[in-house]
Amino acid sequence: MRADVHRRVQRYGWDRAAEQYAAFWEPLLLRCSEQAVAMAEPRTGERALDVASGAGAATLLLASQMGPEGEVLGVDLSGQMIRLAAGHATERGLSNVRFARMDAERLNLPDTSFDVVTCVLGLMYPADPDAALREMVRVTRTDGRCVVVVWGRRERCGWREAFPIVDARVQSEVCPMFFALGAEGALAHAMQHAGFEISQEIRASEILRFANGEAACAAMFAGGPAALAYSRFDEGTRAAVHAEYLDSLVAYQDGEAFNVPGEFVYVLGVRP
Repeated sequence: MRADVHRRVQRYGWDRAAEQYAAFWEPLLLRCSEQAVAMAEPRTGERALDVASGAGAATLLLASQMGPEGEVLGVDLSGQMIRLAAGHATERGLSNVRFARMDAERLNLPDTSFDVVTCVLGLMYPADPDAALREMVRVTRTDGRCVVVVWGRRERCGWREAFPIVDARVQSEVCPMFFALGAEGALAHAMQHAGFEISQEIRASEILRFANGEAACAAMFAGGPAALAYSRFDEGTRAAVHAEYLDSLVAYQDGEAFNVPGEFVYVLGVRP
């Protein structure tokens, strides 16, 4: 898939998926964001950037920890995600945070302008993840910290079969190489190649809990990275996709509920 087409698919797909994604993935996003922010060690009065901020889980954590003297910017390719995040910030009365629609591969921001950069479960989606990492290096100040979180090894992530199931029903791949950065050492290597010095790497296991099969399917298809393709499926195709995906999750079923395992990789880099 051409890079410009890939970006368009991701942008409109996440606009469509925003509400469902926030509803079904928020507990996991919060856990991952808490770990990422702890690793980044934000300090009062610093400036922070959250790339691929989604509905703002990590952005709002940064804002709450850095105090009114700090400044936090959350950026995302999806305008709908940005609107959701801005609404959450208003609800919490946070005045030190703002949001903007921006492509991670082309950050419209000055060089060396942030002390802290985070990207929680967003680096799997750009057309060129290496370009996104180079942009993160560019905007990070000397001795600034960057924490990136991605999915882990494919075989350790129980939702892995969703993507070939979707790809089998569309003309071109909408979910290319989503697990590539989860291979052993891959994310640390990519960050080092972009220009960071690697300070810490953690692999952690989490469980994605869904009350029933309907919720598990909604999270992955209506509220995930394949949302745009899925939105174009007719009812028969959706039923077949659901059945095939739930078959792949049988090992994780507990009554009506599904407890789907996942592995996540956290890497802390410092700009020299």
